[in-house]
Amino acid sequence: MASTRMHGAPVRQAKARGEQVERTDTFEGLARFGLVARGVVYAVIGVLALKLALGDGGDTTNQQGALQTIAQGPFGKVLLALTAIGLIGYAAWRLVRAALGHGPEANDDTKERISSLASGLAYAGLSVTAIQILFGSGGGGGPGNHPGKATGGVLDWPAGQVLVVIAGLVFIGVAIDQARKGITRKFLEDSKTEQMSEATEKAFTLAGIVGYVSRAVVFALIGWFLIRAAIDYDPDKAVGLDGALAKLGQSTYGPLALGVVAAGLVAFAAYSIFDARYRRV
Repeated sequence: MASTRMHGAPVRQAKARGEQVERTDTFEGLARFGLVARGVVYAVIGVLALKLALGDGGDTTNQQGALQTIAQGPFGKVLLALTAIGLIGYAAWRLVRAALGHGPEANDDTKERISSLASGLAYAGLSVTAIQILFGSGGGGGPGNHPGKATGGVLDWPAGQVLVVIAGLVFIGVAIDQARKGITRKFLEDSKTEQMSEATEKAFTLAGIVGYVSRAVVFALIGWFLIRAAIDYDPDKAVGLDGALAKLGQSTYGPLALGVVAAGLVAFAAYSIFDARYRRV
């Protein structure tokens, strides 16, 4: 019994320290700044895809490509540095929420904690990419930028095809969850709608619905093409976010389909920036 209490003490102490940190104004500020940074990244992705759909010289890109675009623009290094800080803050907030299961203003169930963990790890990796670009060490050569290479490596593992199918099903599951959050307006539960004016709440709700459904379309396409890659044993069929947008542009309705989803990603960017002000952290 005494040994169990001794082993449990460091865990309780770490949890207590984590709760102290998450209740500070600095940590809350970083979390909210992180939501803005997420919005900036999605805005770049959406605007570039929308320009392509309109025939105005845009391109499809993913989160890493969006960071490269920011770095190449006016005041690029400064803006990228700010974005990197925001991404670090967002990742830290999501990981702390995954570890503690709650924040000062909201509690998480098991599914939300798993989602926070996955999101925190993804954005931690993205913040590393931002820092690499900032200091001129590239950031464009990781496997996350080459889904075909990553998928090809996994396909060569024992039971690799099964693993890739499972990964595809996970993406489709995420897509279903994103669509559900948008259509049912569940995302409003995480926001201080009582502090919004009627006009702000309407705009916030519309941006959230359109944004989440558009993300659902992209995640579903990524999942579908992962499953196709596994079934056909062809890693080149796997796509990332940029590839999913490109596939939309090549579909039956081409520019229209791409334009609608691209506009939806811009809406998600606007929702994220609204969320930075009104999120229950």
